[in-house]
Amino acid sequence: MRETQLQRNTKETQIDLSISLDEDQATSYVSTPIGFFNHMLELFSFHSNISIDLEAQGDVDVDDHHLIEDTGILLGQALKKALGDKRGIARYGNCRLPMDEALAQVDLDFSGRPYLVFECEFHRESIGVFSTEMVEEFLRAFAFNAGMTLHIHVYGKNDHHQIEAIFKGLGRAIKQAVAIESDRLPSTKGVLE
Repeated sequence: MRETQLQRNTKETQIDLSISLDEDQATSYVSTPIGFFNHMLELFSFHSNISIDLEAQGDVDVDDHHLIEDTGILLGQALKKALGDKRGIARYGNCRLPMDEALAQVDLDFSGRPYLVFECEFHRESIGVFSTEMVEEFLRAFAFNAGMTLHIHVYGKNDHHQIEAIFKGLGRAIKQAVAIESDRLPSTKGVLE
């Protein structure tokens, strides 16, 4: 069973996280003080079929930056650990996901070479207490700690729709990439680091 449990405790955040990649039907329990972020992580869990149990607290009285970025760091580390040597996985995933006027295109590779290309224009500073600039920060932290090359291109007029399309599309692309399709390492180099 590909699963892991991690903690991150700093002066800014306290996060407990466990994930499981191989359950028949994913479940999620997500608790942070940022409601919109909770909703996006629940959508990600559903569409990736990755069960997530997350309790996170932090200095949101200062800003939402630390909590969202640190959650991305820990989620990326947990996914990397759960995948182990990546033997048998499909490795690549992609999804074009529409949500009303918005369209997100997500392409990724669990190459071991982290990179983020993010093209999206937001029209307002926040949704509730969730800063729209934190979408890119979360994705960078997640991709770099998971060892993933991640390309996301989005267009739309409604920021809620754009962000929701990103999290759903990311989930679906990861579901595709982590699926077991053989018993060999998906690299001619013989290693994915």
